[in-house]
Amino acid sequence: MDQRKEEVTRRPLYVYDLPQDILATLERADATGLGPVATDLEDDSPVPETSLESKAENGGSKSCSLCGVTFPTLEDQRSHNRSDLHSYNLKQKVRGAKPVSEVEFESLIKDLNESLSGSDSSSDEDDETSTRKETTLSALLKKQAAISSNNTEEEDSFARKTRKQGSGKAPLLWFSTPTLPPNTYLGFYRAIFTNEEQENDSNALDIIKKKQLAPKPQPKPAEIHNGIPIPSAYTGPHFFLCMIGGGHFAAMVVSLAPKQTKSASGPMSREATVLAHKTFHRYTTRRKQGGAQSANDSAKGAAHSAGSSLRRYNEQALTEEVRLLLQDWKGMIDTSELLFIRATGNTNRRTLFGPYEGQVLKQNDARIRGFPFNTRRATQSELMRSYIELTRVKVTEIDVAAISAAKAAAEEAARQSAAAKAAKKVAPVAPKISEEEEIALLHTSQVQALIRRSKLPALLSYLTTNELSPDFVFHPKDTQQNHHAPTALHLAASQNSSPLVMGLLIKAVANPTIRNGDGKTPFELAGDRSTRDAFRVARSELGEDKWEWDASCVPAPLTKKEADERDAREKMDEAKKENARRKAEEERLKEEGPKVTEDGKLGRAAGRGRSKVLGQAYRNSRQEEVKGLTPEQVMRLDREKRARAAEERMKRLAGGS
Repeated sequence: MDQRKEEVTRRPLYVYDLPQDILATLERADATGLGPVATDLEDDSPVPETSLESKAENGGSKSCSLCGVTFPTLEDQRSHNRSDLHSYNLKQKVRGAKPVSEVEFESLIKDLNESLSGSDSSSDEDDETSTRKETTLSALLKKQAAISSNNTEEEDSFARKTRKQGSGKAPLLWFSTPTLPPNTYLGFYRAIFTNEEQENDSNALDIIKKKQLAPKPQPKPAEIHNGIPIPSAYTGPHFFLCMIGGGHFAAMVVSLAPKQTKSASGPMSREATVLAHKTFHRYTTRRKQGGAQSANDSAKGAAHSAGSSLRRYNEQALTEEVRLLLQDWKGMIDTSELLFIRATGNTNRRTLFGPYEGQVLKQNDARIRGFPFNTRRATQSELMRSYIELTRVKVTEIDVAAISAAKAAAEEAARQSAAAKAAKKVAPVAPKISEEEEIALLHTSQVQALIRRSKLPALLSYLTTNELSPDFVFHPKDTQQNHHAPTALHLAASQNSSPLVMGLLIKAVANPTIRNGDGKTPFELAGDRSTRDAFRVARSELGEDKWEWDASCVPAPLTKKEADERDAREKMDEAKKENARRKAEEERLKEEGPKVTEDGKLGRAAGRGRSKVLGQAYRNSRQEEVKGLTPEQVMRLDREKRARAAEERMKRLAGGS
């Protein structure tokens, strides 16, 4: 038995070519008493599964207990962890809902907008997965949120449709055989059975036995047209597989009978017989923005850029190429046992299903199936991978005791969670503010806005109209701003607004002795002399008997005239000092010229000034030197100067050598 297990692990089992000993001893898994766990997988408790294939390769389990699936390779498991299905089930778990199967998830996203297919055109597989997470998953969650919040007739129909499509049937049918160790089960995808075969579920064993096909040699080359032999060249059972999305199209017709090879131990990918295959790619997806051009035109109106025109043309060209290919393949498609199609979005579905004249594929065809697992960009290699996944038997080892323990633990956790929710106290509701507090908050916002904008007349009018005291205390009192400036006079002083301070003190008669939360009066918050002078002038005009000015920290009174005269004197003194400085500088420039340092760099003005002074000095000395000489004597003098200068240069050169 252990030797047989190693053989099964080493060489994957093919649904249509099972070994005779396994085929003769197959039994439905529910006959062993494990039916509810192995067939439906509807329980949301984690199922600890171990793949024999994974154990043989890496010595460990490759499965996702959340989604209830196993993987033959580590790369497939990593791809699943980055998939929308896994992310969606994580969201379901956080919300306390049951995870969904792959078939149910595909049904949920089937009617999403065409713009979500843009991720299929990504050139990098990881980038494609990341973009798809940001588009398909987020759009699905938003749509479900809209369904739950807006109970409209259209949304109700969508919810009923998704519930009908997600029938709850597991994507795999499980079987057991005595030739393998206990707790080891074989899984067959339900999608490879026709509708009649699925209805006759009780005779699944007989159906599988009838599907067995003997290996056949490679078909002889025949006349080729658009990548396919003439329809009469092959009449055996075969599948049609097709994917379209994001401007990528791939189709394949593959024979179900395994290829007859010399070695019977080769991998299944080498034994598949591809009868025809074809791929197309057109630039139809708006880069970095997602979605096809037709979807963008429907949502925002037709764009008029060169790129949009090219994308529209490519969409039409891709549609014509795909439909022409389907017409050429009509003979092979009509004789296919099943049609596996992935077409996301309205535009892609119209490309395949029309309606149009000479239509080959029809939506009501009972042979049409979706892929019951996640797929990537539409390529020939992805179609082959999907075909191998569909027709390969899943070998899984299930620990029944661990399942029972996990289920009991999940039930206990659910009971504890329900008890915790029931015992959880209702969060205290914030006390409702009174009408007086609402009015105080309104007055606070209005008064503070007028002070910040320095609107003195409007502020005085607002205080009078609403019969507010000039010492009105801002609300709420516990904020930092109102702690620092609790009254209008405090706020005006902190803003250094002398007109507001003067108006509040003299016209509104505000109290300057009130202290803020830090124990400071309004005068102590003033930041410049003009604001402080406003307090002193108000003290002079209001008189010493009006307030306790010493308690307000306001210095000795100062009249308005005295303040103006002092300011005028200071301005006059400053003007005199500036005029004296300018005159002294002008005199110096007349005598010395611009100041120039020996080692400092010259600015433009300083350089021009020095050259002007030096030029004038040279002209003056030249005039003194040639005064009273004839032109001939001046020329002789210049020659002698040049000769002496040349002798000096020769001496310097001789001394340097």
